[in-house]
Amino acid sequence: QVQLVESGGGLVQPGGSLRLSCAASGSISSISVMGWYRQAPGKQRELVADITSGGSTNYADSVRGRFTISADNAKNTVYLQMDNLKPEDTAVYYCNARRVVFPLSFDYWGQGTQVTVSS
Repeated sequence: QVQLVESGGGLVQPGGSLRLSCAASGSISSISVMGWYRQAPGKQRELVADITSGGSTNYADSVRGRFTISADNAKNTVYLQMDNLKPEDTAVYYCNARRVVFPLSFDYWGQGTQVTVSS
């Protein structure tokens, strides 16, 4: 099992910045990818960014160049630095961890943190 605890959401004006944190605990040694997803009202959950255990990153086109995902392996924590925020970034952001126990994989989710971009 993997437990994920998120923090850092809130209300910010357009053009502002926020940093989300996701602390992982439990069976973390077999986590292959961690990432952030978001879900806006009436929309499907979508990938924002993810980072592999090897440090490779991947971003949605809508956030590339504005958001940065990073990991502190010593703290078992993944961060999402969000700059130049736009109203369309408003959503509940969820941390995800994918744990691989070959040939199976398991997805774990945090409780979600609200990000609201509004003037």
